[in-house]
Amino acid sequence: MTGRTKKDPSACACGTHAPAGRAAVAVDAEVKARNLTRLRRIEGQIRGLHRMVEEDRYCADVMTQIASVQEALRGVSRELMRNHLRHCAATAVRAGGETADAMYDELLDLMYQRR
Repeated sequence: MTGRTKKDPSACACGTHAPAGRAAVAVDAEVKARNLTRLRRIEGQIRGLHRMVEEDRYCADVMTQIASVQEALRGVSRELMRNHLRHCAATAVRAGGETADAMYDELLDLMYQRR
């Protein structure tokens, strides 16, 4: 069976990469650059949060900054999900059968992760 299963959690459900590889396929260079820029910005926000806590800043201000970081991370996650749906998921669904079923399970797992 191709795809992610309880027995082989490292396999990609789209069947496009080797189980040990778990590498993305068909990542748009512009999307990747945007995500890396966003992640660098988030790193800076996290460093700012660290300073805020060290300096005993007002709790509401720290929590506001945390909410900003969480939203920025959700933005990166949305871009990654869009790419996953366009490439990995679309390939798996077109393949049908067990490959598609594994992808459906993977997508449900992603959507209902604990937040």
